[in-house]
Amino acid sequence: MKEPAVAVDAADRITRLRPLPDPDRLPALDRRHASVPPGTGLGPLSHPPRILLLYGSLRERSYSRLVVEEAARLVRFFGGEPRIFDPSDLPLPGQIPGDDHPAVAELRALSIWSEGQIWCSPERHGQITGVMKTQIDHLPLSIGGIRPTQGRTLAVMQVSGGSQSFNAVNTLRLLGRWMRMLTMPNQSSVAKAYDAFDADGRMRPSAYYERIVDVVEELMRFTVLTRPHVATLTDRYSERVAADRAPTGQDLSAIAIAPQRATGR
Repeated sequence: MKEPAVAVDAADRITRLRPLPDPDRLPALDRRHASVPPGTGLGPLSHPPRILLLYGSLRERSYSRLVVEEAARLVRFFGGEPRIFDPSDLPLPGQIPGDDHPAVAELRALSIWSEGQIWCSPERHGQITGVMKTQIDHLPLSIGGIRPTQGRTLAVMQVSGGSQSFNAVNTLRLLGRWMRMLTMPNQSSVAKAYDAFDADGRMRPSAYYERIVDVVEELMRFTVLTRPHVATLTDRYSERVAADRAPTGQDLSAIAIAPQRATGR
């Protein structure tokens, strides 16, 4: 996936990145059964897959953030470059005129920089949290002709305080489709998240941790497989027709998100 150099440069100036504690320590991983790198033979490995990770809670001990940190360590282990966005000062959509806020600009720059993403939300009242939805809502389908999410791979995860549920991952999967992302078939749902981590915030060995490994491994494979072909996979007849009709220099980014009028036969 080739993006304008200015977008990559902007991502390198990000200040709202969550630091990753103990980035290379994986006590719950049995390395004998981990395939490294998982994308070998699927596509060129010219650079590490660029993965953006978003979490959905601002609590000091946020279990969605702890899951994202475990996923980020696995991304590193599998040869990728993870970046965790810190949403602590992200305004609500529309709160600032024109969404002209540095946190919004950094989130969008990171999304443009990314080749794949991991979203993890707590389930609250049967749905994703406002913190999670706010981040997604700040990612428009297009910015000046550039699409921050289209063609990126996506893995979805959730944490629950009670029994295992899939409401949040189902919503994240729906949003990923809406954002024109290639969402992984696999997913992770961690039940009773307060029991899944030790006092230091590290995930204990469990079936839940093994599923997170599965999801990250799958994301890395699909990212390596699809990133050289994003332009071809996202090429659309309707947009080519519209581009041929439009005056030279017109921005066509809104055409893809305009409502389609049904016609009877």
